[in-house]
Amino acid sequence: MQSFSLYARDSAGLSDAELRAALAQSLEGRDLRRVLLLPPDHTRLHSGAGRIARILWELLSSRCEVDVMPALGTHVAMTEAEWREMYAPIPYEKMIVHNWRADVERIGEVPAAFVREVSEGWMDEPVAVEVNRRLLDPGYDLILSIGQVVPHEVVGMANQTKNLFVGCGGAAMINASHMLGARYGLERIMGRDRTPVRAVFDYAEAHFLQGVPVVYLLTVTTAPGGDVCIHGLFAGRERARFEEAVRLSQEKNVFYVGRPLTRAVVWLDPDEFKSTWLGNKAVYRTRMAMADGGELLILAPGVERFGEDPAIDALIRRYGYRGRETILAQARERSDLRENLSAAAHLIHGSSDGRFRITYCTRRLSADEVRGVGYDWISFDEAVRRFDPARLQPGWNDLSDDPVYFIPNPALGLWSARKL
Repeated sequence: MQSFSLYARDSAGLSDAELRAALAQSLEGRDLRRVLLLPPDHTRLHSGAGRIARILWELLSSRCEVDVMPALGTHVAMTEAEWREMYAPIPYEKMIVHNWRADVERIGEVPAAFVREVSEGWMDEPVAVEVNRRLLDPGYDLILSIGQVVPHEVVGMANQTKNLFVGCGGAAMINASHMLGARYGLERIMGRDRTPVRAVFDYAEAHFLQGVPVVYLLTVTTAPGGDVCIHGLFAGRERARFEEAVRLSQEKNVFYVGRPLTRAVVWLDPDEFKSTWLGNKAVYRTRMAMADGGELLILAPGVERFGEDPAIDALIRRYGYRGRETILAQARERSDLRENLSAAAHLIHGSSDGRFRITYCTRRLSADEVRGVGYDWISFDEAVRRFDPARLQPGWNDLSDDPVYFIPNPALGLWSARKL
């Protein structure tokens, strides 16, 4: 597949016709018999990847065999309704479910000395590299990894190799990368390209994936009014395409709020956010904007559990969101956390470390459940009477003498009171 960078000409974003023309041209001259698509799951509904995957299916399915494996990471498999919303007319029966615990093969190891160097000593252990076995199938002529570049709490800027080593990876890499990011510090990572976790991914690709015919298709999107707008599509294996996408995302997806937020309200769409594992984007994407002593209210009508995985859910209920130092100490002492470091990292990510109050406003989780993991609680209905998302505008809202900053979807950006 030929490398290209495609930028939208105006704020309306790229049209399907423009996307189709660029993708068709890049595929010209390829004798393809079997292709694997690696798009995100429904939790990345606003990535634009659904449009890209549908176009690729239309371009390729009549000329070769096409398999589709969503890059689930630790998430639950997509339901048929979610699949149809995001990927129809691709048949639901074409979905291959990635199992991060059972479907992976170890292909190498990032040395401890390298990890120690890039992490400035915060981690001094080797990192096993595991990917889904399908990526190693020599029958594939082309593997297209599709996803959104956007600020991310673990790697700095999501996508590119993250789609392979986390989205299609195994427990060892997921655990190690998440804990590496948590130890190094969220504020030093989010919204940045060059981070310790990205360096580990770059090393793994350079040393262990060179024989795999992968090409990255990277989007940068916003969703004004809820409608996804693709501002750029970047295709290629070379890192330069990713760096272009990073620069565009830093322009489109990083929001400077002007002054620290004493009260922020974040809406979690019930179709997208069903767990605090996903919903805590509301916490870590806003923590660089929140004032010490402020309050973050999370309107979460669809959140019904803590983890995406029953075992992880049980760990979150057992340990709760108690702060970085507490969780790091418990991870050293408790074998169940030590064996599930991605869960330990998530508990760190989801805490304010005592800086500001976090109040979850739920319908499907009880007050006792929410308070049991360390958050404050208000019923969803009561919270909406005070802060109706239908009446709030994105950004600052003056409600009498009580200014409120409203974020309609925390997955689409990073909010900060200071320049990165």
